[in-house]
Amino acid sequence: MLCQIIGQAKKHPSLISLFIFIGAGGTGAALCVMRLALFNPDVTWDRKNNPEPWNKLAICYPKSAPYTPPQLPYPPTPTSWHWLSPV
Repeated sequence: MLCQIIGQAKKHPSLISLFIFIGAGGTGAALCVMRLALFNPDVTWDRKNNPEPWNKLAICYPKSAPYTPPQLPYPPTPTSWHWLSPV
């Protein structure tokens, strides 16, 4: 593969800048993904040292909150249902 790129660059010197920019873009993308995978706090590679801290909550913290439906500040009136009336 590298020999083919060098051969094409020798035949067509104008392609050298294209190979440089494509290589730099691929290298930058790989470094960006590697930085996110290694240093992002949302990603963990350690399975033994508490990978899911939300599973170890104290007793005073509820695991989930009970659902309460939202309350309207006033009861709906039939005039607010005008979009339900047939035309």
